[in-house]
Amino acid sequence: MNLDTPIEFLKGIGPERAKYIKNVLGFSVVEDFLTFYPLRYIDKSRIFKISELAENVDTEIQLKGKITDLQEIVYGSGKTRLSAKFRDETGTIELVWFRYSKWMKEQIPILTELIVFGRLNEFNGIYSIAHPEIETDEKKAVSGSLLPVYPGSEKLAKRGLNNKFFQQVVSDILRNLPQLIEENLPTSVMEKYRLISRQHAYYHIHFPKNKNSADHANRRLKFEEAFMFQLSYALKKIHHKSTAVGNPFRHVGENFKHFYAEKLPFELTNAQKRVLKEIRLDMKRPVQMNRLLQGDVGSGKTMVALLAMLIALDNGFQSCMMAPTEILAQQHFYSVKELLQDTDIKVKLLTGSTRPAERKIIHEELLSGELTVLVGTHAVLEDVVKFRNLGLAIIDEQHRFGVAQRARLWAKNKIPPHILVMTATPIPRTLAMSFYSDLDVSVIDEMPVGRKPIITAHRREKDRLSVFRFAKEEIEKGRQIYFVYPLIEESETLDYKNLMENFGHIVDFFEGKNVTMLHGRMKPVEKDAAMQYFASGKAEIMVATTVIEVGVNVPNASVMVIESAERFGLSQLHQLRGRVGRGAEQSYCILMTSDKLSKESRTRIKTMTETNDGFKISEVDMQLRGPGDILGTQQSGVVDFKKLDLIADGKIIKAAKDAVENLLAHDPKLETADYQSLKKYYTQQYRGKNKWGRIS
Repeated sequence: MNLDTPIEFLKGIGPERAKYIKNVLGFSVVEDFLTFYPLRYIDKSRIFKISELAENVDTEIQLKGKITDLQEIVYGSGKTRLSAKFRDETGTIELVWFRYSKWMKEQIPILTELIVFGRLNEFNGIYSIAHPEIETDEKKAVSGSLLPVYPGSEKLAKRGLNNKFFQQVVSDILRNLPQLIEENLPTSVMEKYRLISRQHAYYHIHFPKNKNSADHANRRLKFEEAFMFQLSYALKKIHHKSTAVGNPFRHVGENFKHFYAEKLPFELTNAQKRVLKEIRLDMKRPVQMNRLLQGDVGSGKTMVALLAMLIALDNGFQSCMMAPTEILAQQHFYSVKELLQDTDIKVKLLTGSTRPAERKIIHEELLSGELTVLVGTHAVLEDVVKFRNLGLAIIDEQHRFGVAQRARLWAKNKIPPHILVMTATPIPRTLAMSFYSDLDVSVIDEMPVGRKPIITAHRREKDRLSVFRFAKEEIEKGRQIYFVYPLIEESETLDYKNLMENFGHIVDFFEGKNVTMLHGRMKPVEKDAAMQYFASGKAEIMVATTVIEVGVNVPNASVMVIESAERFGLSQLHQLRGRVGRGAEQSYCILMTSDKLSKESRTRIKTMTETNDGFKISEVDMQLRGPGDILGTQQSGVVDFKKLDLIADGKIIKAAKDAVENLLAHDPKLETADYQSLKKYYTQQYRGKNKWGRIS
């Protein structure tokens, strides 16, 4: 027997059962049963007395005694149940079966000493066990270890593939454990982190002696998963730094110095300065930069990106910034263009809406090198778009682009450009440690000076008039207002109607004020015109769908009213809120909801009203939605851990990360004798896996 042995060759299974198990559970080889971890355990090590029952209600217990009476009882509308009196020397309880057959009734032994096991219930002082297990052999009934309860189903149970069956199969496999698995963690790591052996872990995760041994097994298996995953990414990072050639940007020249000294519109925060220094040091080396820049909404990532592009320009290279939506690309373009006005630096925008004549000029100027900064959407990836010498590629909200799409961008230069990936979606600490370990990570964790925290309030339909009055007061102060409505694909027509109806109500209430609209059905040129109309201050109110979720920057806008806020996810609510609070004035976000909210919706709304910290919000979001959604995609295998919980196991993930970093700092090629079993296991199991996290 080995881990790859087909399950049909295991005792008690055979071809027919194997086929059925594979259909229901997806198991095909022995290893699948080894990692078929129990949901919980039952304790059959102790036999209780009936006099001890008061302290054990709603737990599984084992009793020794005799059935003294058995009868069918009619209840309800003609239903019957089988009821038995069970006695020991200290008292009597009821055993009851709601589903039973004539054969089963005849098999239950009367006045014979036996062991019963089941969950104890209590009602009006009467104790009972429903559908108990019955065993006449005490040696078979009493176990020296906790017994596993495996995930099952009625389909499996009907074919005799019940929990007892799986216990027996796994027990048979564990007898062959020494020949099935070898230790894969270095002795030094196991000693430092007080981990039990791999063989002991597998045995005690299935049949632990007690809760303590189950906990030790659980911790070892979780650590192993985290360690191997971290090792995979860390080795990729080492490989990238040793093989990924990049253009060294050795100079900080006139473009950067002039902008920094003369045109910087505000003093950089300490966080921005720190991140810029990290990027600068990366780009100085003849190795391709591969850096992730995290920063909350409005923290100043675009300014850092622009300064990095100026360094590229000072070294004779072009830069490209790619965004996932046309509105966001336009916003970046206008921001960069405004900051670079009165300079000789040429900046252009390339999107799906760019006219053919303008597109042709852009292509020619990129090829000649005359155009040094290009901002765009997916249109930048087209084969016809060629650069003279692309040196820096910046990708905003990279999780919205596919791996193949991103790769096409850095294939546009003989020597791949330096890569800076930006995200305004804060990534929970455990995810950043796990899925971005092959990247260098920079975090802007400080907001620009003078920004006031946004005040967030929850209001219901009964409060609408007071919300409208408050908005009117803000407009009278010279401020601007957003009203945002959800747009759900399944009911796009309904939502569009909802938007149009409410647009009319807002126009009526705010009579004499200019109201503009922005939604996904508008043509790009119409969207641009609406956005410019609002940004210029000509319109006091913008009624929009979530197309304004990212990229809209109007410092004078001070109120964001989000309608049907319960229909939005936490990340989306946080992004929308970030459209206000971009100026020096106090800003407000008002979450309008219906009266009836689900438990999850209440948690989201409460979180938004309690904190502006995007990283805290991301932690709650991950608890609600799970890690796969937070990463932007539900790619197969992304969160396919058998034991590790990315939400609950932060300490284990951190310990595993530290262990990997320490190990590779001393021996990056795993040449030490203590590391040979690890090297062998990694080569067999992990090489080539987890590629989804790579940026370049």
